[in-house]
Amino acid sequence: MLVAALASMPLFAILWLAVDADRDFWPHLARTILPNLAQTTLILMVGVGIGVAVIGVATAWLVSLCRFPGRGFFEWALLLPFAMPAYLVAYTYVDFLEFAGPVQSWIREIAGWTRPHDYWFPDIRSLGGAVLVLSLTFYPYVYLSARTAFLQQSGAALEVARTLGHTPWAVFFRVALPLARPAVSIGVILALMETLGDFGAVNHFAVRTLTIGMYDVWLGMGNAGGSAQIAVALLGFVLLLIALERVARRGSRFHDTGLQIRAASPFTLGPLKAAAAIAACAAPLTFGFLLPAGILLRMALTRGVDAFDAAYAGYAFNSLVLAGLAAGLAVGVGVFLAYGARISAGRLQQALTRIAAIGYVIPGTVLALGVMIPFGRFDNALDAFMRDSFGVSTGLVLSGTLGALLFAYVVRFLALSFGAIEAGLVRITPAMDMASRSLGQGKAGTLWRVHLPLLRGPLLTAALLVFVDCMKELPATLILRPFNFDTLSTHVYNFASLGRLEDSALAGLSIVAAGLLPVILLSRAMAGVRNEA
Repeated sequence: MLVAALASMPLFAILWLAVDADRDFWPHLARTILPNLAQTTLILMVGVGIGVAVIGVATAWLVSLCRFPGRGFFEWALLLPFAMPAYLVAYTYVDFLEFAGPVQSWIREIAGWTRPHDYWFPDIRSLGGAVLVLSLTFYPYVYLSARTAFLQQSGAALEVARTLGHTPWAVFFRVALPLARPAVSIGVILALMETLGDFGAVNHFAVRTLTIGMYDVWLGMGNAGGSAQIAVALLGFVLLLIALERVARRGSRFHDTGLQIRAASPFTLGPLKAAAAIAACAAPLTFGFLLPAGILLRMALTRGVDAFDAAYAGYAFNSLVLAGLAAGLAVGVGVFLAYGARISAGRLQQALTRIAAIGYVIPGTVLALGVMIPFGRFDNALDAFMRDSFGVSTGLVLSGTLGALLFAYVVRFLALSFGAIEAGLVRITPAMDMASRSLGQGKAGTLWRVHLPLLRGPLLTAALLVFVDCMKELPATLILRPFNFDTLSTHVYNFASLGRLEDSALAGLSIVAAGLLPVILLSRAMAGVRNEA
């Protein structure tokens, strides 16, 4: 109950602040900026939803059930955009495609143009640019879930469709895709949640979403109550996504009725279709990972050894220590919750564990506000008490400290560690617990001597996932960090905002390198799914 209360405190703080805020400000928001913010957010979500669904489903189908050259490479390479934070992709594309960038400079040199009015070039800093970049960054959510669904589908159902005269395209649209719809929906919802929570990319593209509006009202206008009201509207979008997915699946069943499930045989593609499949898989990989990573690498090499200065070492140290501490805390709390749910299967226990993992659906900017407000109130109350009682000022004890940032990290990513550990515990048979108890071990002894040794793989996976996400986290870090304290992500954000991305290219590459670790784990897990199929 204590863990669930602490984890849900930011959410309830947002709701309380929104209700307790100046009631005259909400009509002002509703008349002025809120409609435009909501409209832009909705358009962005629709665009990204379509983009990730098309890219993710198409590539998952091609590598799962089609034979063509390079298929084995694309199976794991299409996961590489997972390693690239959206804000890094946005920074590199703006630097690459803006007026002073290499692309337009090359066009002007070839054509002999000198001014922007001499020619037309699409503006990357636009809503369309944000849709493109976020789609290229978040499609792996759909690719991963859709590919798993395709691999686990029964080959008999697809072969029956072929015997009834359906072409491979008809089999895909009429059989395979409807069976994979729940998995695709989950992937799209995860991608849209990331879109709602994105701050760095949409801010760099000058796209006014609810997240940006909340940030401006809070830190620009100094109105925390109005910011909380926008945050509630943002959370409403999240709840709407979850509700729509559940309504769409109401009364439907998506499973095989046979006792034995045989894997589907891949379709062999001819030369032209194989070339098209290679192009379809290479395009998102190139524009979602290879090109941004190549731009950062070129910038880092241009700086050379000058990039390895004391400032970079400090930013890297801060990021590593923070991410390491957050990963350790999240894994410890995750083990506590998952093992508690295992030994106490009551409804209250199950409900509390789900509440404790609620932080993952809260965008980073909203979470930062939900942490800052109660921590600030506590600091002010404590300082007032100490001044009145002892004449001593305590200053900031919680807010504006590393403790507040670590708390936000753990709340935000506790669901990742809990999910990985819970999945590992499910694979341990209850007979192990019974044998341990019969040999005189209590619940704590069983956890220490039996479960934890068997959970080394899930524990490592959970720690790695939390570690990498903390390395990439930008909005919560930007808001909650102490003064004069920077991490790799905030360092990149600061220099990119000044148009000096090349000065932080090495820091960006370091974040990408850390993000490659879970990609390796995911590719190995996908190989296991194929072997089981």
